[in-house]
Amino acid sequence: MKYLALLALMASPAYADPADHDTQLTVLVGTQTSRGSVMAGLRIDMADGWKTYWRAPGDAGIPPQVSWVGSANIGSIAFHWPVPEVFDQDGMRSIGYNDTVTIPVEVFPDDAGTIRLAGTMDIGVCEEICVPVRLSFDTELPRDQGRNPAITAALLNRPMTQAEASVGDVTCAIAPTSDGLRITTRAALATTASDAVIIETSDPLVWVSEPDVTRTATHVTAVSDLVHVNGTSFALDRSGVRITVLNGARAVDIQGCKAP
Repeated sequence: MKYLALLALMASPAYADPADHDTQLTVLVGTQTSRGSVMAGLRIDMADGWKTYWRAPGDAGIPPQVSWVGSANIGSIAFHWPVPEVFDQDGMRSIGYNDTVTIPVEVFPDDAGTIRLAGTMDIGVCEEICVPVRLSFDTELPRDQGRNPAITAALLNRPMTQAEASVGDVTCAIAPTSDGLRITTRAALATTASDAVIIETSDPLVWVSEPDVTRTATHVTAVSDLVHVNGTSFALDRSGVRITVLNGARAVDIQGCKAP
């Protein structure tokens, strides 16, 4: 079955040397926000023609994972993912970024002390072949740093919210299948024939198939199969369903749905 590919990706891989393909990770330091958080950025630089993956990488991708072991004075962290691209990889869809990407990271500290960002980032990088890469980082975040242009640009390159895109009702019907669930999402949103749809759930152990998408001038409907990687039954929380509609540089981030 298709979800076996995800099981393979979740196994412990042999990590390639980043020097083999010039992949580098730099922690960018930004400014303190009015909320008391500090903006940072994880900038990934790759060799020309290489790409890496978005948080939901598609059937052909490797999901990025970050470990914060070694960090200090971090209460919570929020990622602000820039709009990704859709690629065809050997007949399968993958979703990610070319050459260079900055992923803004908003850090909410525990106290007024020094903030330290340290750990590892595991990503997949691809050209003709795909390899997993582990990148290490260790940086202190000053609170009085000015705005960083790369972080600001990445924050501006975010998907629109439901309100900004004037999204109407969003529903998701759920039906059992022989090995999981089938979800049918329907969003009131003006669409075009080139739109791509990505469906995510709040459970990282639930594999989501590439959806079958139907579009009209006023609605987009997407149907995906959901299978738990352990082959067990599971419940689906509609409030944790996330639907992203991509159309080139434009994207809409829809969070949550209701029963039809």
